[in-house]
Amino acid sequence: MTATTAATNWDALIAELGSIETITEPIQVEKLSKDYYHFSPVLQKQLADKTADLVIRPKTEAEVVQAAKVCVAARVPVTVRGAGTGNYGQCIPLEGGVILDLIKLNQVKWVKPGIACVEAGAKLSAIDKVTRESGWEIRMYPSTYRTATIGGFIGGGSGGIGSITYGQLRDRGNLNAVKVVTMEDEPRVIELRGDDVHKVLHAYGTNGIITELEIPLGPAYPWVDAIAVFDDFMTAARFGQALGDADGLVKKLISVHAWPIPGYFASLKPYLPEGKAAALLMIAEPSMELFKELVKEFNGKLTYQKESGKGTALAEFTWNHSTLHARSIDPSLTYLQTLFPYDPELKLVEHMYEYFGNEAMMHLEFFRVGGNVIPAALQIIRYSTEERLNEIIRYHEEKGAFIANPHTYVLEDGGRKTIDTMQVNFKAEVDPYGLLNPGKCRGWLERQSS
Repeated sequence: MTATTAATNWDALIAELGSIETITEPIQVEKLSKDYYHFSPVLQKQLADKTADLVIRPKTEAEVVQAAKVCVAARVPVTVRGAGTGNYGQCIPLEGGVILDLIKLNQVKWVKPGIACVEAGAKLSAIDKVTRESGWEIRMYPSTYRTATIGGFIGGGSGGIGSITYGQLRDRGNLNAVKVVTMEDEPRVIELRGDDVHKVLHAYGTNGIITELEIPLGPAYPWVDAIAVFDDFMTAARFGQALGDADGLVKKLISVHAWPIPGYFASLKPYLPEGKAAALLMIAEPSMELFKELVKEFNGKLTYQKESGKGTALAEFTWNHSTLHARSIDPSLTYLQTLFPYDPELKLVEHMYEYFGNEAMMHLEFFRVGGNVIPAALQIIRYSTEERLNEIIRYHEEKGAFIANPHTYVLEDGGRKTIDTMQVNFKAEVDPYGLLNPGKCRGWLERQSS
């Protein structure tokens, strides 16, 4: 019980919910109050003791509306949860209250050529299973593809596997429409279409409960997982840039790792020679012949290739799964998220790689930004102190790299850096009491204190 919710009559609130599923068992409530915030030693200290008082698990949009009405009447905080696969404490309730777990709101409602309508709790892998029957697939997804939900990805993600072709979630065309339940005395269901989706996109669920989405799809190629290894990291990085720039080669993933990161991938050890840099890739089967020519051009060696979906999924060693594997061996490790400026020569990447050495082990993910192929880094950091971590961040920023800080749970202090007035204004409209995921949106806190 928190100070904020100490006066709440939880038995009465549960009775008001009627037949909607609730969870009160303390261990389960605590589990459903957490995500992967422990990747950050900074967030570990700040969030370890934060838990909800109650979990509500609706299975229909009507039940979401009913739950919202009951919670507004009781003035209790509500934090929306998908699968809890985020890393920044997005779904951790700072002020207790209710976790609204949407995992049972999971239907694929319809599929048409190039588009699907899905409920927010549908798992990304489950959506693909349905859409691939008609030759389509999700355009992009995080490395937590098998467990993450589409609502959680839209609310807290930014891109992932597939971004080398389709860019970031925020790019126009990567989300068609969303339905949102409001937190008013009489909750409404609002549909946002077109550019209006940006009112709730990557807002951590602070200004609306996403229940349904219309998402664009891409053609479902037969994908091949491949590993190419290189004698040194910069050759591997330049290969990654060249592959990204090769518009005729169809690809879904370009993930480049400096040694010793490949040494943390235990189950891939036979394909990752000691001391070599590695590129983990997903290539469309029709592009494999000419892809192999590019590998040769950079004096690389192909050590592994297999139809995607058969055996080990290479995607689960990329993006922030790389950090997960490294931390499973050395829990003192943490990470950064860095966007390098467009430079096909990768000069700043090379400088950071040489300057920090194994203190900031280099891991690149290539994706499209404004039509250009750019490397984003998820460096694995040998953590010593918070002060040193901040020094590393400052050095990157002073040299022109953008840091999306994964060591803060505040929306604007992480990747956004600025207050999105459109999102704050929308919150004022649909969550007038500020009950949704309180403490995560600096724009709202500043608005309330002014």
